[in-house]
Amino acid sequence: MNILFTCGGTAGHINPAVALARLFQERESGCGVLFVGADGGMEERLVPKEGYEIETVTITNFRRSLTPAAIGHNVRTLLNMNKSKKQANGILDRFQPDLVVGTGGYASFPVVHAAAARGIPTAVHESNAVPGLTTKALSKVVDKVMVGFEESRAHYEDPSKVIVTGTPVRGEFFRYTRKEARAKLGIDDGRALVVSVWGSLGAQAMNAQMVDCIALEWAAGVPFRHIHGAGRDYQAVLSGLKAKGVDLFQRPELDVREYIYDMPLVMAAADLVLCRAGASTIAEVAALARPAVLVPSPNVVADHQTKNARVLANAGGAVLLPEGESSGKKLYETIEGLLKDREGRENMSRALREMASPDAAEQIYTVLRGLVRA
Repeated sequence: MNILFTCGGTAGHINPAVALARLFQERESGCGVLFVGADGGMEERLVPKEGYEIETVTITNFRRSLTPAAIGHNVRTLLNMNKSKKQANGILDRFQPDLVVGTGGYASFPVVHAAAARGIPTAVHESNAVPGLTTKALSKVVDKVMVGFEESRAHYEDPSKVIVTGTPVRGEFFRYTRKEARAKLGIDDGRALVVSVWGSLGAQAMNAQMVDCIALEWAAGVPFRHIHGAGRDYQAVLSGLKAKGVDLFQRPELDVREYIYDMPLVMAAADLVLCRAGASTIAEVAALARPAVLVPSPNVVADHQTKNARVLANAGGAVLLPEGESSGKKLYETIEGLLKDREGRENMSRALREMASPDAAEQIYTVLRGLVRA
């Protein structure tokens, strides 16, 4: 069996495909896997690191603007669509897949569309609560549409095609209990642990707010432990804290890192998580049932992070705090209020467990294997 996964643009599109590829190769002897992404996309770096071969097509997105630059970009995109169609057909000719699966990103469109036209079994998985343009378009031609949340079903023209499977989360996130994770991190006191991270690269506006937030924690005598991943703003965060008189060496409970490399372990130990609301992140928060303060990035297409965050917030599992309403003081007050409300956090965890799909990869595998058998 040969399976082609096509994805790109964000880790939220790439990670589910990698998880599924591993599962298929575990279950299906001799299963061949090929990834297809977009020229220059992060998938060109991430997929080979996971041990998989990737080919690319020349495809760009459409910009929702009438500026001269946007119009010129969209004209190039139209030209690229014709080029990517030829490239996609060439890849299908060489690889001869038995199944083609798109997990998001505009690179998915030419490959999945070409496969559907040939009668090859096809499916798409959408991690975000609301489908993007690519998934919306492909939903009309694929055999199955898989989504992360029940609320997502209403966004598709043919709900009978839509199956709620959840979004796959890496197995490492289920390796430790909270007690085991705290012991492994050397946390042996009774203080709660707050974990904050604003994406793999960080976010300048939110890291500036974290300086103010951590300074307030320092002034209050460090009432809880805090691990913060600052990303590329690491040095700026250190300088900002030093300017406010915060001595991290004196209080190691305030742990500011450039990157949180052991995220599954750290999140397992957490009592509260502060983060963005990308597709992978909200799936991990839900899977671990960790109460969260979600500050969606305002700089994403169609504001999909706010829509993701709203699903968790409406279920009672998270606090949605728009970036424009957030501040260091607001974050500190929100953390303080949630940590004092043990019953409230238990209710948030319960709500997240009810909406999570820890067996999402298994459910998706069953759906996809059924397409091949059909």
